[in-house]
Amino acid sequence: MQYEPKNFDHLLGLTGFSDAMLKSHFTLYQGYVTNTNKLSEEMETTIPGTPQYAELKRRFGWEWNGMRLHELYFGNMSPEILSINKESELYKNIEKEWGSLDMWEKDFRAMGVMRGIGWIILYHDVASGKLFNVWINEHDVGHLAGATPLLVMDVFEHAYISDYGLKRADYIEAFMKAIDWGKIEKRFLE
Repeated sequence: MQYEPKNFDHLLGLTGFSDAMLKSHFTLYQGYVTNTNKLSEEMETTIPGTPQYAELKRRFGWEWNGMRLHELYFGNMSPEILSINKESELYKNIEKEWGSLDMWEKDFRAMGVMRGIGWIILYHDVASGKLFNVWINEHDVGHLAGATPLLVMDVFEHAYISDYGLKRADYIEAFMKAIDWGKIEKRFLE
């Protein structure tokens, strides 16, 4: 099965994100889709148990997660301002975990400005019902097994440096204003 890159052109014109940066980021995402497809094809024709097969299998997680995390990232942004529904189950659960939406956001932003590259993800553990803000350093390492990513923020340099230089906090400010809370709530309910 070949994976097709999703089209996120509806984000062009998004406040706080230049079209040039977004187009560059879309191209990077498309590379993950291409590499996921190439690895899938190679694994079909490589002999299991060989060192080549092992390396393909190891690399697959990196490319797959790079593809999916970017889809979640672009998918949780919108050019329309969509605030969280204060009557929603998601809002109630955020208040339960952090005491308030403001305290959740403070924690999420603080993780976003930590030194290093990676992803900040608001996860929902369906088994316990708990929510977690998690730092993911690499695409394929550190994810919470069985937990669902609700909100994904890319903090690799490619997500902000061409527009913001080293001012990651300014990028995070723009990202927080671009969140499509309707999509996040939908992910929570699924």
